[in-house]
Amino acid sequence: MVAAAVATRNKADVLTAAIARIAELWGLSNTKLGTVLGVSMATASRLRSGQAWLDPATKSFEAGQFLLRLFRSLDALLGSDDVAAKQWLATDNLDLGGKPIEQIDTMRGLIEVCDYVDFYRARV
Repeated sequence: MVAAAVATRNKADVLTAAIARIAELWGLSNTKLGTVLGVSMATASRLRSGQAWLDPATKSFEAGQFLLRLFRSLDALLGSDDVAAKQWLATDNLDLGGKPIEQIDTMRGLIEVCDYVDFYRARV
């Protein structure tokens, strides 16, 4: 029982730290990060500062996993160029019908952007 609790906390720690780093690299405000994860701006601030963690039993954790997936896919596709990834997110995309950074505000949009990037990554 204790081992399971420790493993769960480790997953939460690792994902939360990764999400905080992604938010920093992409210049996501606490408001934007909160919207993407489905949490309040205050909770997003606490996540970034290490005062809170994403609970693996929540939709916010799932959204965080998709955000990490998007980051890793863009990182691989763009050769670890964080500036290029930030620009790609902010640029209108005809295939997606808008700016990816705006579309990741919903779970459906986040998944669609992840799938889109993964599709192009598979072609490379």
